[in-house]
Amino acid sequence: MTFRFAKKTTLLETLSMTPEKPNILLIQADQLKPQVLKSYGGIADTPHLDSLADEGVVFENAYCNFPLCAPSRFSMLAGMLPSRIGAYDNGAEYLAQIPTMAHYLRLAGYHTCLSGKQHFVGPDMLHGFHERLVPELYPTDFSWAPSWDEDRMDSNNNSTGVTRSGVCTRSVQIDHDEAVLYRAKSKLHDYARTEGQPFFLLASFTHPHEPYFALQKHWDRYRHDDIPMPVTQLQPAKVRDLHTDRILRHHSLLDSGITESHVRTARHGYLANVSYFDDMLGDLLDTLRQTGLSRNTVILLTADHGDMLGEHGLWFKKHFNDHASRVPLIVHAPEYFANGRSLVNVSLVDLLPTLCDLAGLKVTEHAPQTLDGTSLVSQCEHPEHSNSGAVYAEITSEGVPAPMFMVRSGQYKLIQGGDVPPVLYDLANDPEERSNVADEPELTDTRRSLESLIQDCWDPASLERDIRLSQRRRRLVHA
Repeated sequence: MTFRFAKKTTLLETLSMTPEKPNILLIQADQLKPQVLKSYGGIADTPHLDSLADEGVVFENAYCNFPLCAPSRFSMLAGMLPSRIGAYDNGAEYLAQIPTMAHYLRLAGYHTCLSGKQHFVGPDMLHGFHERLVPELYPTDFSWAPSWDEDRMDSNNNSTGVTRSGVCTRSVQIDHDEAVLYRAKSKLHDYARTEGQPFFLLASFTHPHEPYFALQKHWDRYRHDDIPMPVTQLQPAKVRDLHTDRILRHHSLLDSGITESHVRTARHGYLANVSYFDDMLGDLLDTLRQTGLSRNTVILLTADHGDMLGEHGLWFKKHFNDHASRVPLIVHAPEYFANGRSLVNVSLVDLLPTLCDLAGLKVTEHAPQTLDGTSLVSQCEHPEHSNSGAVYAEITSEGVPAPMFMVRSGQYKLIQGGDVPPVLYDLANDPEERSNVADEPELTDTRRSLESLIQDCWDPASLERDIRLSQRRRRLVHA
């Protein structure tokens, strides 16, 4: 790996010296956990992603703001925490009156285009994008609206998603992603034929989201017996935190009959689909180079959330553990930034102000309300710099009876909400989050400081009332 010295001029200075604004290509995977990627210490066979990371700025501690598909995506698009925009669950509507990054980039003179899913619910399927190339994969009505009025609401994600996995010849997910790739590549050729206007293209793939079924050619890139098993195991009930216990039951993972063979096969399928995503990434980047657009295109790669993949006995998402809530984040812009790695805590709400900075737009002069994100451009210019900023996440969907909150500041992560006793992890000394240190006397001040951050960010009682009202309205409308 070759490291270059960072350029002395800042990005904004560089943009001011050239009339040509950079194109922006944002590539989003679904349920891609960074821990499996080689650029984050994993074993996945992803040569194209590895190359992107080698030449770009890798954020090692990037988080989603809600470990569930729709709320995470909505939050990223809006630059605000999900609860501030009513993104409570996968059946929530993204209101047309809430600006997205596409609206801001239109102000900056960009043509904006979406290829792939964003889980939009409601009549507006564009949300600031001039064009949409592929329709939604999931319901666009209120059929997925949950209800906290029920004692328990089972999840569509359950143990059968683990016990039924392996090799397939075709799937709905493959159909979707082939369309996303084909249309995105075609759009790049269109852009290459049209000069004078920069573009923002969001290419959103559904892999490696379960089902953990993969094509044979991707399955064969891994030796089955070499598939690594979970590092952590299901803890006894007497020491499990309440949120973990609820999610285990919500996903029907207790007494589910999941065997070691099931776990290895599902993890094999997941890794194979990570390689499938990488193949599509490579194809898209080849088109970018072939069209001559790569020279002036900033590439960002991320995901909406991760996947527990059997860690702590958990699967899928809706958990604040790093395996579900951390995401990969790579910014590739060799014309502006030297390659490097950043250890600061960042989150997906930071992407909107970052893209606006890249486009030369002062977002604070246009945003109708305060955003929750901060531009990462200065961190890309100096990835070695550190700061003490906090990142926030929430869970307000099915699987919990009241809003759950997470804040990470420095090496500590605090989780609390409803009737769940506080859970505090020291990620520097316990990266797998095995030991709750909330009651350690020497960490009392740390816990209180994090509790204060949560109290300043959310009003749990008011939020719960709003969520229950939203659920009842949506379920009545859909009845």
